[in-house]
Amino acid sequence: MKVIKRTGEIVEFDFSKIETAIAKAAKSCGKEVTEGVHEEDFQFDQNPVPVELIQDAVEKWLMKTEHYEIAREYILYREKHKVLRDFVKSKIDFIEKYKSSSNTANATVDDNSNVGSKNIGVLNAEIHKPDNIQISRGMVMHKLKDLYPEFDSKQYVQDLDSHIIYKHDESSFSGAIAPYCCSITMYPFLNEGIKTIGGLSAKPKNLDSFCGMYVNLIFAIAAQFAGAVATSEFLLYFTYFAKKEWGEDFWQNPDVVITQNTEREKTIRKQIHQYWQQVIYSINQPAAARGLQSAFVNFSYFDKPFFEGMFGDFVFPDGSKPDWESLQWIQKEFMIWFNQERLKTILTFPVESFALVYQNGQFLDQESADFVAEEYARGHSFFTYISDTVDSLSSCCRLRNMVTTKEFNFTNGNMGVQTGSKSVITLNLNRIVQDWFKTYPYNKYKQEGLTIVFYQDLQEYLNQILIRVYKYHTAYNELLWDMYDANLLPVYKAGFIDLNKQYLTIGINGLNEAAEFLGIKCSDNTEYATFCQEIFSCIKEANKSHAITKGHKITYNTELVPKLSGDFKSLLIDSKLPMGQRGASRNFRAA
Repeated sequence: MKVIKRTGEIVEFDFSKIETAIAKAAKSCGKEVTEGVHEEDFQFDQNPVPVELIQDAVEKWLMKTEHYEIAREYILYREKHKVLRDFVKSKIDFIEKYKSSSNTANATVDDNSNVGSKNIGVLNAEIHKPDNIQISRGMVMHKLKDLYPEFDSKQYVQDLDSHIIYKHDESSFSGAIAPYCCSITMYPFLNEGIKTIGGLSAKPKNLDSFCGMYVNLIFAIAAQFAGAVATSEFLLYFTYFAKKEWGEDFWQNPDVVITQNTEREKTIRKQIHQYWQQVIYSINQPAAARGLQSAFVNFSYFDKPFFEGMFGDFVFPDGSKPDWESLQWIQKEFMIWFNQERLKTILTFPVESFALVYQNGQFLDQESADFVAEEYARGHSFFTYISDTVDSLSSCCRLRNMVTTKEFNFTNGNMGVQTGSKSVITLNLNRIVQDWFKTYPYNKYKQEGLTIVFYQDLQEYLNQILIRVYKYHTAYNELLWDMYDANLLPVYKAGFIDLNKQYLTIGINGLNEAAEFLGIKCSDNTEYATFCQEIFSCIKEANKSHAITKGHKITYNTELVPKLSGDFKSLLIDSKLPMGQRGASRNFRAA
């Protein structure tokens, strides 16, 4: 008799393998086979016979001879090996798909815009994403059970699988290990270098060491976060070391020659540009610690009121204080240089944000506002954050953070720049509104339209989802504190950022699609404004009511998720669902 192996290979039947398998099962449960195992007990009608049929026959023989515990061990053994085989096959299939794909995004379960190449380093990071997602969900569900015993923790996975919510970077860092993004104070870097976060570099002593060690700082911190790292003070500190290098008024004479050789002269300006080249090209290089992604880095620029509000009490370790004039020159010079440098090659990072104060119909620092307009006219791509006070800061591309404290101390520096998101969960409003609409009387809608009752009903439905999302965020927050208590978050222990100062973020996605579904035109009109106000006010009030101000503090904020990423993912997911589960595209007012 011959046997068909799982690989399709045909080999001779070997009865000793059955004896060995039964003996192993018996040994694992401490039992003995009381009845002899004979080859004639295993006869089959077909030849060759699939190996699965032989194993089924072994199970039946063990049950027939009343070796129940041995049968149980044998069944568990089979299942364990089946799971392992399926796991290995899924990984091999992934590798083959990756090899034949045109790019990384076409081969992964959760594509990342920060991966520009396709190679074995990226493959080694991407191949574990499905496992990381399961680990993440398992950890959150376990924590939900601890925190909310009466709550069905499986609802978390149901909400994710139904795509009414999306957990950002769920596939990174085994999911629940790392916080999302951060804006750090660089003051501990001035005092200790990166030794306190596992590095070898001591504190920088001059402009050359500052630039080199800054790159090390970025990669050391980025390796411990799923998202962006913002260093709002980079140019402030660069100016500090530039003064040490060339004097307090270096910026007033940038074209002074500082070195000469037979080939070319080097001015202060050219040397500054060379330092910036070193930093910018370095942070745009792929990093092994991030799955061959480059670090997602954000820079901030400030107008004079923002500078005075954020750094008015700031003091460097040597007792000197920053001044607006030199920083203003450095900011302008960097932006002009960076815009020109991007004409030579694609430089994704840093993502830039310029903060301006606007009051009573005018910018308080008109010179900075005019420069921003000039840079836009020159084709420079960056974000502008306009506020009427210096009590909030945009440290990332779309994240507005209230500055709850702006005090300075000689350990952590400027506390006001410490912010970011610990976790981001985005609401798929298009799907949520369409799911809710199924519960609302259609005739009532057709007859009465968008009434107060209509929006009240929608808000009640949205609130129920938000209550669950706050539970998910709280569970994630506690997981991060578990990591902190286990000394696994050294960036926080070293004082670069405070876990209590970061937000748990509610993302918004599909706002316009939800409005269009209800027959609302997305333009400057009262109906659309009312719809947005009802949605935003509901989330804003819920965020406030669920904040926790004691112990492990919890503060929520809201952001709009970029359309091309979030909306497209939702539409792509919809296209793969059965028809009955897809988000509808009808305009019900026109129906």
